Amino acid sequence: MAEIRVFGAGIFGLSIAWEALLRGASVEVVDPFGVGAGSSGGVVGALAPHVPENWNSKKQVQFDALDMAAEFWGGVAAAGGQDPGYGRTGRLQPIADEAALALARARGETAGALWQGRYRWDVVAAAEFPGLLDSPTGWLIHDSLSARMHPRRACAALAAAIGAKGGRIGAEATDRQMVEVRATGAAGLAELSKAMGRSVGTGVKGQAAVFRADLGQAPQLFAEALHIVPHADGTVAIGSTSEREYDDPASTDGQLDALIETARRLCPALRAAPVIERWAGLRPRARSRAPMLGADPLRTGAYIANGGFKIGFGMAPMVARMMADLILEGRDTIPPEFRPEASL
Repeated sequence: MAEIRVFGAGIFGLSIAWEALLRGASVEVVDPFGVGAGSSGGVVGALAPHVPENWNSKKQVQFDALDMAAEFWGGVAAAGGQDPGYGRTGRLQPIADEAALALARARGETAGALWQGRYRWDVVAAAEFPGLLDSPTGWLIHDSLSARMHPRRACAALAAAIGAKGGRIGAEATDRQMVEVRATGAAGLAELSKAMGRSVGTGVKGQAAVFRADLGQAPQLFAEALHIVPHADGTVAIGSTSEREYDDPASTDGQLDALIETARRLCPALRAAPVIERWAGLRPRARSRAPMLGADPLRTGAYIANGGFKIGFGMAPMVARMMADLILEGRDTIPPEFRPEASL
């Protein structure tokens, strides 16, 4: 039986641990700060695809991850008995002008082929979704591939599933000899950069907020680079900023105030809704902008899974599959853009 030790109880680490358990490995997850203590303990949870054009391996992997998400998270919920907050509710985006309208319709044609006829990218009248999103043209893009995920509930659900399957999660490693996987987020990228003598990735601060507003099964919204995500618990999360320079990674400030005002302006349903939480944290961004998956550059025989940045939850099912293929079966299915070498 293979024995795997995963350092990091964020979305990548927990997903890899779960997939390894499903394939018969013995697994322990080690994190001194607990489950979802880093950026995976955020609030937004927008799972959204790239635009359906100029297709490449990165877009294909992301599509595959989004496509398999319902099955992945359904299995997690069934095993551990906890709801991860997943729902394929789709997404709305406003269309700014006639040129954008023509482009949106063209992308609708290519989506039919690139998304294998399973999901749609449609142009619809904003009146079909009253009170959700203002649009200058009165038209919206509506895609059916996007989904929502409650980050904290997802991490808790994975932890419950891992425990139910016989995996161990703890603050310290046991003394057993195990194959090691490091999924340690921004701290891991800082360690790697220091060892390499140059930046191969960094933590990018994000600020986000949660409104008390029950929008039911409404689609998530994306406008002016802002994600607005209705969750099943009667809240709506918005975010995030992307800050390379900051004094305190955990503090919120006027930049978040501006996002809140933008969300109220864009979404009529939020104009009178109270803000019940403000959040800030560091998301790990690899130099290549893609996740960093494969052999650990610092440790022989070990592996790394890092750099989820804004797409970690959306990519997690495929990240787990590719890492398990590599570690447990010796099959390297990781595209070149996702290898550590792309950032090194």
